[in-house]
Amino acid sequence: MKVSETTLPGVLLITPRIFRDERGAFYESWNQRGMVEAGLPATWVQDNFSVSRKNVVRGIHYQVIQPQGKLVRVTHGAALDVAVDLRRSSPAFGQHVAVELSGENGQMLWIPAGFGHAFLALSEGVGFAYKTTDYYCPAGERTVVWNDAEIGIPWPVDQASAIVAEKDRKGAQLRDAEVFA
Repeated sequence: MKVSETTLPGVLLITPRIFRDERGAFYESWNQRGMVEAGLPATWVQDNFSVSRKNVVRGIHYQVIQPQGKLVRVTHGAALDVAVDLRRSSPAFGQHVAVELSGENGQMLWIPAGFGHAFLALSEGVGFAYKTTDYYCPAGERTVVWNDAEIGIPWPVDQASAIVAEKDRKGAQLRDAEVFA
């Protein structure tokens, strides 16, 4: 497993060692000892899974009550995965990092608490799995609108083709959002 820093402090890209042969492929998607050595949590309280059609955008989601760290990966298909720094005290506040995660590359992104998370399904039938460090808390859930110009995520989909849930369309602009100190 290779752990790489991204342009956002604390957000890590994890690349597993993939063993491929004529049967297919194998890799460890979780190894507690290796992840703890890389600085990730040893305890997770929830695993989540979604399947999305091509051009579905989910996010930018976060929780101000019971903030969650997330370890995200794509099981099949490909997605553009995005983390946004939502800590007002951070020099990187409002900045984002975007990486392509896929079932083929097996990469994972560690997104600590204090960051928003979003992704765009780049292929049909994207399977998206993630572990969280705290439970889902509906009362604490917040959304920054996915196409906020201040954040400037270069989504590779035009707004007319993007499939976005109503709650994500109605997300707050970053300048008005309840975020972290």
